[in-house]
Amino acid sequence: MKKRSGKELRELFLSYFEQKGHKRYPSFSLIPDDPSLLFTIAGMVPFKPYFLGLKKPEVLRATTSQKCLRTSDIENVGRTSRHHTFFEMLGNFSFGDYFKEKAIPWAWEFLTEVIGLSPERLYATIYLDDDEAFEIWRTAVGLPKDRIVRMGEEDNFWAAGPVGPCGPCSELIYDQGPAFSCGKPDCFVGCDCDRYLEVWNLVFMQYNRDEEGNLTPLPKKNIDTGLGLERLASIVQGVRSDFETDLFMPLINKISSLSGARYLVNKQYDTAMRVIVDHIRALAFMIADGVLPSNEGRGYVLRRLLRRASRYGRLLGLDRPFLIDLLPELIETMADPYKELVEYRSTIESVISVEEKRFSRTLDQGSTLLEEEISKITKEDGVILPGETAFVLYDTYGFPLELTEEICQEHGLKVDREGFIKCMEHQRKTARAASKQLSSATETETYSSIAAKLGYTEFVGYQTSEASAKVVAILKESQETPEAHEGEEIELFLDKTPFYAEKGGQVGDKGWIESATAKLEVLDTYYVLDTLIAHKAIVKSGYIAVNDEVEAKVDTSRRNAIRRHHTSTHIIHEALVRVLGSHVRQAGSYVSPDYLRFDFTHFDFISREELVEIERIANEIIQMNIKVNVFETTMDKAKKIGAKAFFEEKYGEIVRVVQIPGYCAELCGGLHVNATGDIGVIKIVRDENIGSGLRRITALAGMSAVLHYQELHFLTEDLAATAGIETKYLKEKFTSTLKELKDIKTELNKTKLKLALSQCEKITSQRQIVGDVTILVGKFDDLEAETLREVGDHLKKGFKKVLIVLGSVSDEKVLLVAMADDEAVKEGIHAGKLINKVAAIVDGGGGGRPNIAQAGGKDASKLEEALNSVPRILQEMMEA
Repeated sequence: MKKRSGKELRELFLSYFEQKGHKRYPSFSLIPDDPSLLFTIAGMVPFKPYFLGLKKPEVLRATTSQKCLRTSDIENVGRTSRHHTFFEMLGNFSFGDYFKEKAIPWAWEFLTEVIGLSPERLYATIYLDDDEAFEIWRTAVGLPKDRIVRMGEEDNFWAAGPVGPCGPCSELIYDQGPAFSCGKPDCFVGCDCDRYLEVWNLVFMQYNRDEEGNLTPLPKKNIDTGLGLERLASIVQGVRSDFETDLFMPLINKISSLSGARYLVNKQYDTAMRVIVDHIRALAFMIADGVLPSNEGRGYVLRRLLRRASRYGRLLGLDRPFLIDLLPELIETMADPYKELVEYRSTIESVISVEEKRFSRTLDQGSTLLEEEISKITKEDGVILPGETAFVLYDTYGFPLELTEEICQEHGLKVDREGFIKCMEHQRKTARAASKQLSSATETETYSSIAAKLGYTEFVGYQTSEASAKVVAILKESQETPEAHEGEEIELFLDKTPFYAEKGGQVGDKGWIESATAKLEVLDTYYVLDTLIAHKAIVKSGYIAVNDEVEAKVDTSRRNAIRRHHTSTHIIHEALVRVLGSHVRQAGSYVSPDYLRFDFTHFDFISREELVEIERIANEIIQMNIKVNVFETTMDKAKKIGAKAFFEEKYGEIVRVVQIPGYCAELCGGLHVNATGDIGVIKIVRDENIGSGLRRITALAGMSAVLHYQELHFLTEDLAATAGIETKYLKEKFTSTLKELKDIKTELNKTKLKLALSQCEKITSQRQIVGDVTILVGKFDDLEAETLREVGDHLKKGFKKVLIVLGSVSDEKVLLVAMADDEAVKEGIHAGKLINKVAAIVDGGGGGRPNIAQAGGKDASKLEEALNSVPRILQEMMEA
């Protein structure tokens, strides 16, 4: 067997199946077009609609090397030789063409003749009652029956998820020899050790599993195979684990160089290195496919992997952000064929850099809290970290629950996961109660029934703002009804409509629908299913009935304002790229008649000069009055002209392109102006940070911008008139007035401090002693936290081993400050924990460090009681 690189093995596989009549597809995105899956977990996922018979494939045979990501075994990554989050799955697929009779012999031929694996070392597993597969292995391949192993559903029945295509499978197993064995007498195929290694899984996709677990035959029998590239490389390259192949070793060598730690010398270091190299691959490909850090869904997985990798770097002595230092090796290894690593390199670097720096800042704080809790639990011979603590680490310090569990596991502790989940659910319920909930009819069965009758709603709004149509269905209070009368609010469904349904960030149209017997005002338009458009309307007069002929008329003035703002998002997008860099990618938008919002990736502050330039470029394009071209073309041709795509949008083979020639092109299904001059003017009114590596531009176009300019103009004139000066001197006057106010406030605070210090003698004379700790408490009126701390510093000078708690009332609100000197802290005093208990008495809370802390409260009437409670609370804490 010839030793080959991972790159060579990938090409050998794809070329082999091309010769067998398969079309080679590039890897599809890690983000599947499938709501039941978070990530693309197998090579068959992009082809799932073909297996189900929902779409007709353009070819009957396909082959890919598919990027995959699985999250079910993250905790095992790094601890074993084979577990990965990101990996490549080599696959060949048949959509109702060939079946077992070809899939099995081809797999055998590829492994033995093309790759050169020894036939004597290969075994096959089959599903228990799959006699057909047994006969093919036995007669067509010639595999001895003692090397064909029947196994149950857990091992030899494969599914892409809990529901969907599935079927029995046959696995090819390679005997790596006694050196890889666990040494047990019964070690054989099916053993968990690495001797009998699963190499290739041939899935005979012939069933669909529904939510109840029922199996029904698919329209056609299909083939779906999965051969792990990393695993194949480890066999061909003669190494003991995937991590020792050329797909990982350049990354491991780089980590070794950065940290000084050597691989395969220290087990703990080995685990850390494996975690990091696995996760950096996953991170880079996830970001390249549009995933950004967040606290839910795919973004949470990204954040969790990054933080896990960063934390393992600490175990190697890498106490600084280091992950982007690995990208050159990753790109060198995998940019061919994955060009997205090069195309989005700056985005990948920026996201990882910003996220890791942020986590590094909180890691130390969170680690201190966790270590304190672990130490406390261990001293008390406990074995469980409370769920509330795990939630604080998650909510305040950004520790994923799984990271907390890993750290606790290293100390022999478990986390109260149920308690954590209860805290999380409580937070979600609170958030849901505080937010405005959308209320619309969402009974899927009702909508599906309408769709079955209508098929789909024909949208004619690209060509016109008015159309004759027929009423197909009426929904009133989520129930179908044959007619609706004056004053009733309904959802109306037409066979065709000029009304644009909300999509791609553009709000839905409003307008009027009229029949011979009714007039309706359309309040909103939206999709209730992928192809079914609902018109939310109120019957203003008369009555409307199913099968009525109607005239649908869009509010064109409102639509034109929307069009101006939508085209403006494209112009601003391009201006952002030109000024800030190619890493800028759209991450969301909102287009209304009144304003636009544009969310995009950028990982730094935007200067005023940059904003001015962005706005200048945008308005320059408007003044050039360039004709806007809108046309349909293939995805390949759209890419060739440089058309931008929305971050996570899914597109078919034929796409709609909106192009401003010489400036920009973008895939878009929305409504746009005919020429850039129709916009009039663009005014950026806000730039803000909205998340990790995400910014938002809010802008106005057309009359909205004009009205904004007018409002600012008259506001400036009114302010100048109030100040009795000309508008050109307004800034100078404002600055000088603020300085005067600041100086007055400074003098006032000095006076307050002098008065407060005059009370120090009284405070010290009323000191109390708990153990050998001196306690000083004082009550003041209308003092800021800084002034209270200055008083505390003054009081500390006369004592050793002292705790000071000072309170002040201002506008019926309580402010508390606690301070402890070094001697008191050594004694075990913790100002932060104590102040929180004191603040509870005044209906408040707070915290801080052992030596200084701050809290607030709402009940000023109980401040004296709270201060008097300090000795008692300290005594209780010292005795605990």
